[in-house]
Amino acid sequence: MKAIVYEGMRDVKVKNVRDPELINGDDIIVKVTSTAICGSDLHLIHGMIPNMPKGFVLGHETMGIVEEIGKEVHEVKKGDRIIVPFPISCGHCWFCEHDLWSQCDNSNLNGEAGAIFGYSNTFGGYDGGQAEYLRVPYANVGPMKIPEELTDEQALFLTDILPTSYWGVENGGVKKDDTVVVLGCGPVGLLTIKWAAFKGAKRIIAVDYIDYRIKHAQKYNGVEVINLEEHDNTGEYIKEITHGGADVVIDCVGMDGKMTAVEKVETLLKLQGGSKSAIEVATQAVRKGGTVSLVGVYGARYNMFPLGDFFARNITLKMGQCPVHSYVDPILNLIQDGKFDGTDIITHRLSLDKGEHAYEIFDKKIDDCIKVILKP
Repeated sequence: MKAIVYEGMRDVKVKNVRDPELINGDDIIVKVTSTAICGSDLHLIHGMIPNMPKGFVLGHETMGIVEEIGKEVHEVKKGDRIIVPFPISCGHCWFCEHDLWSQCDNSNLNGEAGAIFGYSNTFGGYDGGQAEYLRVPYANVGPMKIPEELTDEQALFLTDILPTSYWGVENGGVKKDDTVVVLGCGPVGLLTIKWAAFKGAKRIIAVDYIDYRIKHAQKYNGVEVINLEEHDNTGEYIKEITHGGADVVIDCVGMDGKMTAVEKVETLLKLQGGSKSAIEVATQAVRKGGTVSLVGVYGARYNMFPLGDFFARNITLKMGQCPVHSYVDPILNLIQDGKFDGTDIITHRLSLDKGEHAYEIFDKKIDDCIKVILKP
């Protein structure tokens, strides 16, 4: 089959690789109909996630048709059209039973965190879904059948960025009439803005430094935008215009943040796992007693983390990988009822054969690229 594989730093290729096969009784094989590139995929090709072997199949936002099932599979059948949540979860460990699906104790033998499709050996070593076919383990737990009346594009983001953005807003405790700051206007940030409005936030301030993403955020009714590059201290500016800070700051940036020269050197030396810039903006932009919700993916340890600033002002920090399984049904219902639509962030629809080009325009932010959908 054809698949997009990691070949080294900033190097992906579309190659012919071995077709996946059933290994365990509760495995299924999915014929992929749509897949997407996620911002966190860029962390892999930038060398920020360890244990990434050459030839590894990328991708964790995938849906398709069930092609083959193991003898123990009873929740889906051949021919079903399904989405596949990005966390790989067994369904019966303590963490799965307590809805912490992304922290499954059995899916990843290589680390404490749960496994993720297409996300290095550190996160389980499972091939991803930017391919013609995908093996899905624990298929009685994760895959969800999708109503035929919904298009792939309406359903695909249930695999990751729709639940992740919703969870970031819920984790932040956003409520009616709150002031909310969203750091980053990439796919997750733009969806987070929508969910904050859905929850009744009175004032939403979106921050980015890329013009076309800022312009997209401006399309949403009532959203204020701030260009990071137009202020010497964006956090202090937000504190000023909100008269003390926002109730909730949601960091949708993570390792995608702009780095200072020192941070670039430290990252290359593996002293820290990405940019602290978004965290530092959040420190200043949140009000006393407020909440900072970290949705953007971060790496390892961070030097000079501003913990004292958070502590002194009674800030609540919440963070982690979204337990996607818990949110698929409620969000699916909202989509079916016409109450939420995330498809406006899609800017490019390409064939899987164009995978190298897709990664280039997404990574280098060419051609006003926000979100790429790939069709095998």
